[in-house]
Amino acid sequence: MTAQRRLIRAEPSFGVLAKLWRINWGLVLLLCALAGVGYVALYSAAGGAPEPYASRHLLRFGVGLAMMLGIGLIDIRWVARLSWPVYGVSIGLLVLVLRIGHVGKGAQRWLELGGLQVQPSELAKIGLVMALAAWFRRASWAQMGNPLFLLLPALLVALPVGLILKEPNLGTAVIVGLVGAAMFLAAGLRWWTVVLALLPTPFAARFAFDHMHDYQRTRITTFLNPESDPLGAGYNIIQSKIAMGSGGLWGKGFLQGTQGQLDFLPEKQTDFIFTTLAEEFGLVGGLAVLGLLACIVCAGMLIALRCRHRYGRLLALGISTNFFMYAFVNLAMVLGAIPVGGVPLPLVSHGGSAMLMAMFGFGLLMSVHVHRDVEFAAKRGG
Repeated sequence: MTAQRRLIRAEPSFGVLAKLWRINWGLVLLLCALAGVGYVALYSAAGGAPEPYASRHLLRFGVGLAMMLGIGLIDIRWVARLSWPVYGVSIGLLVLVLRIGHVGKGAQRWLELGGLQVQPSELAKIGLVMALAAWFRRASWAQMGNPLFLLLPALLVALPVGLILKEPNLGTAVIVGLVGAAMFLAAGLRWWTVVLALLPTPFAARFAFDHMHDYQRTRITTFLNPESDPLGAGYNIIQSKIAMGSGGLWGKGFLQGTQGQLDFLPEKQTDFIFTTLAEEFGLVGGLAVLGLLACIVCAGMLIALRCRHRYGRLLALGISTNFFMYAFVNLAMVLGAIPVGGVPLPLVSHGGSAMLMAMFGFGLLMSVHVHRDVEFAAKRGG
């Protein structure tokens, strides 16, 4: 009997202690380190006080960490069975938020549930990854070249993207669409299909620009020339560049950043949290944070490569890609490489829904790692 068969047969008898031993504790330490960076940054953003951001951040991470470890112990085959219900619930919440959602800063993105504000789009990105992993789990090479087979998963991507655009939340909608595209490619989508899909991009971009809200068009035009309105639409990105540039190589020191501490830097606890870090800890501190983010993404991709079943590989790749996209978009935004889009830095920025949904995703990733050797039933959905 081969070692692989012994592992597969032994898997269903794993106890809780055996599963805890298989937890990827290296990834856990990386996540704790990143959350610690967030605590330091949020402590600074509040002017050197744990309230109102840092202490809540630590509490949310503690709850999220316990949730992540709990989800990591759940058999991945049960996770696969829950893929479609989770996707359905996320779509239902997106529809609900458009009807009775809380309006803030011109967007209707939050639901009030039991005194807590929940952002359904955070769950939607995880639900989409789970549903696509379930659909593509047994897709053959021939099926991946069949447009009819790809129609349903394409609709699975288009539905949440369209609902998120209605809120409106352009940044999150773009990320969800890109994560869905990455799942298609990982499942074996033909490259000629990708080329054909990209051909109408210029026309689609023009159509999208014409139908954007005024503030969204302003963001794009300001991105191209922020100095055209330095006290209005271009204020955020100009102050971000000033803060990061003034940090130099080693930074101004903890709690010594002038742009952040004197409140010139807008949204310093959410969208521009990385700017706060770069001003106080300089290029060296910024590169350290980038290295930490890269290590987490690489750890997730390594889990995908080591998994022996396709559902787990696709799920791990989708979760890792989602984390990468959020980090990339936030960092590119504060550096002025792309228009400002209201995307937080995962596990660092202030925000309850983003934190808990990120840890939910990492819990699924941990379940893939713990149960990387299981054998799925031959029947679809088993």
